[in-house]
Amino acid sequence: TVYGVTTALEKHPEAVQAMKDANWEIAAHGYKWINYQYIDKDEERHQIQEAIKKHEEITGERPLGWYTGRTSPNTRDLVYEAGGFMYDADSYADDLPYWVYDYENPFLIVPYTLDTNDMRFATNQGFNTGEQFFTYLKDAFDVLYAEGETAPKMLSIGLHCRLVGRPGRAAALARFLDYVQSQENVWVTRRIDIAKHWHENHPPVK
Repeated sequence: TVYGVTTALEKHPEAVQAMKDANWEIAAHGYKWINYQYIDKDEERHQIQEAIKKHEEITGERPLGWYTGRTSPNTRDLVYEAGGFMYDADSYADDLPYWVYDYENPFLIVPYTLDTNDMRFATNQGFNTGEQFFTYLKDAFDVLYAEGETAPKMLSIGLHCRLVGRPGRAAALARFLDYVQSQENVWVTRRIDIAKHWHENHPPVK
């Protein structure tokens, strides 16, 4: 899954086409890459609506997933209000999807992650080497894989081309992907597929 900022998608049609050709999910990532913490609610509502409209024009499909990343206190309410989303990823609260019952209809959250994330190459107490990145991802996978013997688990990994795309880091990611694919009963997939699975097999409690 790619989180696509609308104005960035607009400027790079060749990248959008490559994503579509690869059958990636392009989820909505806000209209602009800004911090919405103190943005007026009506302005944020307008930008969400513009993001949806232009996203559909650019990609040919309405986004079914949403992740702002730098939210305001109103973001989730406005995303739900906009309608049409199968999931919201603006959460770091769990290792599994979960339902929010704050609205007329339950709303699915498919949490994202800040720890198994290459952003830690660029933050304090982060990863200094590709080996540290690989070890952390492998340890996270191994714990969840063991727990998965009795209850399925989900591991999200956040990647940014400007970070993990550096050669010394890309090598670690390649090793990790090889490791994951050497294991049995592992599903490497798009967030929209996880959301669809959750809707079908773990519906909200009435």
